[in-house]
Amino acid sequence: MALIVQKYGGSSVADAESIKRVAKRIVDTRRAGNDVVVAVSAMGDTTDELLDLAAQVAPIPAPRELDMLLSSGERISMALLAMSIHSMGFDARSFTGPQAGMRTDSRHGAARIVEVTPTRLREALDEGAIVIVAGFQGINDDTQDITTLGRGGSDTTAVALAAALGADVCEIYSDVDGIFTADPRVVPLARKLSHVTSEEMLEMAANGAKVLYIRAVEYARRHGVLIHARSTFTSNEGTYVLGEGMKNPREPEGEAMEEPIVAGVATDLSQAKITVVGVPDVPGKAAEIFKIVAKSGANVDMIVQNAAPTGRADISFTLPKSDAAAALRALAAEQSDVGFEALLHDDQIGKLSVVGAGMRTHSGVSAILFEALSTTGVNIEMISTSEIRISVVVRGDELAEAARVVHAAYGLDGEVEAVVAAGTGR
Repeated sequence: MALIVQKYGGSSVADAESIKRVAKRIVDTRRAGNDVVVAVSAMGDTTDELLDLAAQVAPIPAPRELDMLLSSGERISMALLAMSIHSMGFDARSFTGPQAGMRTDSRHGAARIVEVTPTRLREALDEGAIVIVAGFQGINDDTQDITTLGRGGSDTTAVALAAALGADVCEIYSDVDGIFTADPRVVPLARKLSHVTSEEMLEMAANGAKVLYIRAVEYARRHGVLIHARSTFTSNEGTYVLGEGMKNPREPEGEAMEEPIVAGVATDLSQAKITVVGVPDVPGKAAEIFKIVAKSGANVDMIVQNAAPTGRADISFTLPKSDAAAALRALAAEQSDVGFEALLHDDQIGKLSVVGAGMRTHSGVSAILFEALSTTGVNIEMISTSEIRISVVVRGDELAEAARVVHAAYGLDGEVEAVVAAGTGR
C-alpha cells in the first residue's frame, strides 16, 4: 500500500460539481489500495474575493486579522470535499492547518513552515480514513495565532505533509497535464515533459513558470519528495520532478535517459526595470543603492551596470512590479546622499529564460538564443545567466513572439497544440 499526498488548486474545486469530480478521483485512488492525504486550496477566486472585501472595510487590514479571514477559504473547501467523499461511502476527515500540525514562524501573510507534527493525520490514516487538510495555513506556537503561507501555500503544504508522512509521491493537480516546455497559452506548440530535475524546475518557477511554486519545489528538493504534476481534468500521467538521485518512474529498470540540453522556455511579464542614472563611479555606491532597495522590501532579480568615461555609471535592475513604487520612493528620498542624477522606471518589459541542465556540458546554447532573437528583430536590454539558465529582458509586447521563435529554435515544438482545460494554469 502506497501513501499518496494530493493537492488540488482553486480551479480544481471551483464549484460543487468540481468538488464532486475531485472527490471521485480521491476515492478512486483509495479504492486502488492507497492511503490518501489531500491538501486543498480555497474554491475558485475565493482568496481574491476575501482580499477585496478586506480592502473595502479597511485600507490597510491588520495582518493578524487578514490571516484569520483568508484561512477561512480553505476550511470551506476542505469540509465540502470531506462531505462529498462521505456521500460516496468512504470515511474522510478534514483538518485545518493547525490541527494537521503545520507549525510556522510568526510572519503573517508569508509564514515559513518550521515543523510538521502530523499526529492526528497518522491516527486517521491508521483508522482507514481519507485525510483532507486545509492548505495555505498553519499556526505559530509562540503566539498561538493562525498564519498563512502566501501565494502557492497549498503546494508547500502538500509537499511538507508528504515529507513529514514519508509519502511515496506528492501529486500536484492543476488544469494542465503537467509541466510543459513553455506556457501553452504563450507557445501553443509546447510539449509536455515526462520529467524535469528539481534544479531545472526551480529555475523555471523562479523565471515565470506557474504550474509549481518555487517554495514547494525547494522544500521537495531539500526533503527528498517526489512531485508528480498532473491535471485534475484528465487521467493522463503528468510530469515528475526528480530530486538528486531520484529515478524517473517511467524509465525501464536499469535504463537512464540522457538529459536534454534545454528543458524549457519560461516567460515573465510581472517585472519592472528601474535605472539609477548618473551614479558616481566609485567603490561603495552600488552597495548604498541596493541597501536602500533592500530596506524598501523589494526583491531584486537582474542587475546591469554601465560605466561611462565621465566618471558616472548607470545601474539598472529588475524587480516585481508590485515592489517598484516602494523602491522608487526609497531611492528618491536618498538621492542627495547617494549622489545619482535621476531615476527611470519601465514597467513594459518581459523576461525570457531558457533552462536546461544540459547547458553545463554543451556549447553554443547562448548562440542559438541570440540568433533566434535577432532574426525576429527583438532587441535585448539585459542578460543574466546561471549554470543552467540564460535570461534576457526584452520589450513586453515582443515577449510572446520571442518565446515562440526561441522555443522552435531549440527544437522544442510539438506536433499538436497543447490543451489547457480551464485556462489559468493553476
